[in-house]
Amino acid sequence: MINFIRKYPLSLLVILTILFLSLFNPPKTRLNDVTNIDKIVHVCMYGGLELVIWIEYLRHHSNLNWVKILVLGIIAPIMLGGLLELAQMYLTQKRSGEWADLIADAAGVLIGAAVGYFAIQTIFRSGNHFFSQVV
Repeated sequence: MINFIRKYPLSLLVILTILFLSLFNPPKTRLNDVTNIDKIVHVCMYGGLELVIWIEYLRHHSNLNWVKILVLGIIAPIMLGGLLELAQMYLTQKRSGEWADLIADAAGVLIGAAVGYFAIQTIFRSGNHFFSQVV
Protein backbone atom coordinates (compact mmCIF):
# COMPACT_ATOMS: atom_id res chain seq x y z
CA MET A 1 0.00 0.00 0.00
CA ILE A 2 2.84 2.40 0.85
CA ASN A 3 4.37 1.70 -2.57
CA PHE A 4 1.05 2.57 -4.22
CA ILE A 5 0.86 5.86 -2.30
CA ARG A 6 4.43 6.71 -3.35
CA LYS A 7 3.72 5.98 -7.01
CA TYR A 8 0.32 7.71 -7.21
CA PRO A 9 0.26 10.65 -4.76
CA LEU A 10 -1.31 13.11 -7.20
CA SER A 11 -3.97 10.61 -8.27
CA LEU A 12 -4.90 10.09 -4.64
CA LEU A 13 -5.00 13.85 -4.09
CA VAL A 14 -7.32 14.28 -7.07
CA ILE A 15 -9.54 11.45 -5.76
CA LEU A 16 -9.75 13.15 -2.35
CA THR A 17 -10.62 16.43 -4.07
CA ILE A 18 -13.36 14.72 -6.07
CA LEU A 19 -14.69 13.14 -2.86
CA PHE A 20 -14.88 16.55 -1.22
CA LEU A 21 -16.43 18.28 -4.23
CA SER A 22 -19.00 15.50 -4.62
CA LEU A 23 -20.21 15.56 -1.04
CA PHE A 24 -20.14 19.22 0.02
CA ASN A 25 -23.01 21.63 -0.66
CA PRO A 26 -21.81 24.07 -3.31
CA PRO A 27 -22.88 27.70 -3.09
CA LYS A 28 -25.27 29.15 -5.66
CA THR A 29 -23.51 31.13 -8.39
CA ARG A 30 -24.36 32.51 -11.82
CA LEU A 31 -22.82 29.35 -13.29
CA ASN A 32 -25.88 27.47 -12.05
CA ASP A 33 -27.75 29.11 -14.93
CA VAL A 34 -25.46 27.45 -17.50
CA THR A 35 -27.23 24.46 -19.02
CA ASN A 36 -25.61 21.17 -17.96
CA ILE A 37 -22.73 22.88 -16.12
CA ASP A 38 -22.67 20.04 -13.60
CA LYS A 39 -22.18 17.49 -16.40
CA ILE A 40 -19.29 19.54 -17.79
CA VAL A 41 -17.75 19.62 -14.32
CA HIS A 42 -18.10 15.83 -14.01
CA VAL A 43 -16.41 15.27 -17.39
CA CYS A 44 -13.57 17.62 -16.40
CA MET A 45 -13.07 16.10 -12.93
CA TYR A 46 -12.92 12.52 -14.12
CA GLY A 47 -11.01 13.37 -17.29
CA GLY A 48 -8.47 15.20 -15.16
CA LEU A 49 -8.23 12.26 -12.78
CA GLU A 50 -7.61 9.92 -15.70
CA LEU A 51 -4.85 12.15 -17.09
CA VAL A 52 -3.12 12.27 -13.72
CA ILE A 53 -3.38 8.48 -13.44
CA TRP A 54 -1.77 8.11 -16.89
CA ILE A 55 1.05 10.53 -16.06
CA GLU A 56 1.86 8.75 -12.82
CA TYR A 57 1.51 5.30 -14.39
CA LEU A 58 3.88 6.15 -17.23
CA ARG A 59 6.41 7.67 -14.82
CA HIS A 60 6.73 4.34 -13.00
CA HIS A 61 6.14 1.69 -15.68
CA SER A 62 8.04 1.18 -18.91
CA ASN A 63 5.53 -1.35 -20.27
CA LEU A 64 1.76 -1.05 -20.40
CA ASN A 65 -0.10 -3.66 -18.38
CA TRP A 66 -3.52 -3.52 -20.02
CA VAL A 67 -5.25 -5.48 -17.25
CA LYS A 68 -4.07 -2.96 -14.64
CA ILE A 69 -4.91 -0.04 -16.90
CA LEU A 70 -8.38 -1.38 -17.58
CA VAL A 71 -9.18 -2.28 -13.97
CA LEU A 72 -7.43 0.46 -11.99
CA GLY A 73 -7.29 3.16 -14.63
CA ILE A 74 -10.72 2.92 -16.24
CA ILE A 75 -13.17 0.69 -14.35
CA ALA A 76 -12.17 1.90 -10.85
CA PRO A 77 -12.66 5.63 -11.61
CA ILE A 78 -16.05 4.92 -13.20
CA MET A 79 -17.02 2.85 -10.15
CA LEU A 80 -15.86 5.73 -7.93
CA GLY A 81 -18.27 7.97 -9.82
CA GLY A 82 -21.09 5.50 -9.28
CA LEU A 83 -20.34 5.13 -5.59
CA LEU A 84 -20.25 8.89 -5.16
CA GLU A 85 -23.60 9.24 -6.90
CA LEU A 86 -25.01 6.72 -4.42
CA ALA A 87 -23.35 8.61 -1.56
CA GLN A 88 -24.91 11.85 -2.77
CA MET A 89 -28.31 10.18 -2.92
CA TYR A 90 -28.22 8.47 0.46
CA LEU A 91 -25.73 10.42 2.60
CA THR A 92 -26.45 14.05 1.77
CA GLN A 93 -29.58 16.11 2.04
CA LYS A 94 -29.01 18.75 -0.63
CA ARG A 95 -27.40 16.59 -3.32
CA SER A 96 -28.92 13.91 -5.50
CA GLY A 97 -27.50 10.98 -7.41
CA GLU A 98 -28.13 11.05 -11.14
CA TRP A 99 -27.52 8.56 -13.93
CA ALA A 100 -26.55 11.45 -16.20
CA ASP A 101 -23.76 12.39 -13.79
CA LEU A 102 -22.43 8.84 -13.87
CA ILE A 103 -22.52 8.90 -17.67
CA ALA A 104 -20.60 12.21 -17.58
CA ASP A 105 -18.05 10.63 -15.19
CA ALA A 106 -17.58 7.69 -17.55
CA ALA A 107 -17.26 10.02 -20.55
CA GLY A 108 -14.57 11.99 -18.70
CA VAL A 109 -12.68 8.80 -17.87
CA LEU A 110 -12.84 7.57 -21.46
CA ILE A 111 -11.78 10.94 -22.90
CA GLY A 112 -8.95 11.15 -20.36
CA ALA A 113 -7.88 7.58 -21.19
CA ALA A 114 -7.78 8.36 -24.91
CA VAL A 115 -5.76 11.53 -24.36
CA GLY A 116 -3.53 9.70 -21.88
CA TYR A 117 -2.87 6.85 -24.25
CA PHE A 118 -2.26 8.85 -27.39
CA ALA A 119 -0.82 12.17 -26.20
CA ILE A 120 0.84 11.60 -22.85
CA GLN A 121 2.29 8.23 -23.77
CA THR A 122 3.74 9.80 -26.93
CA ILE A 123 5.38 12.52 -24.84
CA PHE A 124 6.85 9.98 -22.41
CA ARG A 125 8.04 7.62 -25.10
CA SER A 126 9.59 10.42 -27.19
CA GLY A 127 12.20 11.07 -24.51
CA ASN A 128 10.69 14.33 -23.30
CA HIS A 129 10.90 13.99 -19.54
CA PHE A 130 9.04 17.18 -18.66
CA PHE A 131 6.46 15.29 -16.60
CA SER A 132 9.04 13.27 -14.72
CA GLN A 133 10.82 16.48 -13.70
CA VAL A 134 7.68 18.36 -12.69
CA VAL A 135 5.63 15.61 -11.05
